[in-house]
Amino acid sequence: MWRFLIVVCSLVLAACYGTGKRGGDSALAIYDFGPPASSVATQRSELAVEVRAPLWFDSLGIEYRLAYAEPGRLRDYTRSRWAGPPAQLVQQRLVQQLGLMPAGQGRTRCVVRIDIDEFSQIFDTPTTSHGVIKGRVQLLDRSRRSLAGYELRIEKPAPSPDARGGVAALTAAVDQLVADILAWEQRLKGGGEAAACLG
Repeated sequence: MWRFLIVVCSLVLAACYGTGKRGGDSALAIYDFGPPASSVATQRSELAVEVRAPLWFDSLGIEYRLAYAEPGRLRDYTRSRWAGPPAQLVQQRLVQQLGLMPAGQGRTRCVVRIDIDEFSQIFDTPTTSHGVIKGRVQLLDRSRRSLAGYELRIEKPAPSPDARGGVAALTAAVDQLVADILAWEQRLKGGGEAAACLG
């Protein structure tokens, strides 16, 4: 009798634990940014890219915040993950789209460094959210002296209030970052020390 009760209690606890998790027992969903929106750029050997993020934004978890309840608390989706740390995924996208070299490879003249302070889906209400990338972009010479830079903040609306919507919003934000860096490079080519880094 006791053995039967122990088995029943174990099954009830397992059922409660499974249904209490966001997504329950559904298969784990793995996301990246998908194929590049445009053709891959020709590789430029003179310019590298380095993307850095704090440890809490560089795990595989897809992070979100409830701005209307606890904006200071980071949460992540139980059954959804990035295919790699976000900093690596962002760097890969910039290598693909802008033709930059990964930092540490080859003898590049300069480095585009991106420090990410925020990379998450933020819920303004239970049904509306947006993806946010926040940080700094710098152009560094060979001795790592800063030649130019700007504060980075990009927001894109999420098409749905879930992990899929957050991934779509953050992917759109990363693609906007690509376009912004390209436009920034064009402005820097106009003159000054930075122009020598950009060919």
